[in-house]
Amino acid sequence: MAKMDKYEKEILDYFEKGEWNSVNDIDGTKKKYAEYARNTLLKNKRINIRLSEKDLNDLKIKSIEEGIPYQTLIASILHKYVHNRLIEKKS
Repeated sequence: MAKMDKYEKEILDYFEKGEWNSVNDIDGTKKKYAEYARNTLLKNKRINIRLSEKDLNDLKIKSIEEGIPYQTLIASILHKYVHNRLIEKKS
């Protein structure tokens, strides 16, 4: 087995700690995210928006956690919101 780099070791550590869960409906999940990508990638309009620096930094952090560019995350959030699919997490 080849040596693992830092990123691969982190993934293995997360897996061994049980921090990742298997997806029950892998085909449905793939289909859902493919739709998100398709809708997000239909970029035929440009907008400018002003955000607080803190909100933008928080969005960038979330995008890193999700592994997607922050502009894609913003577009995805807006898409979910306008289609009533944005679910608020209750504390």
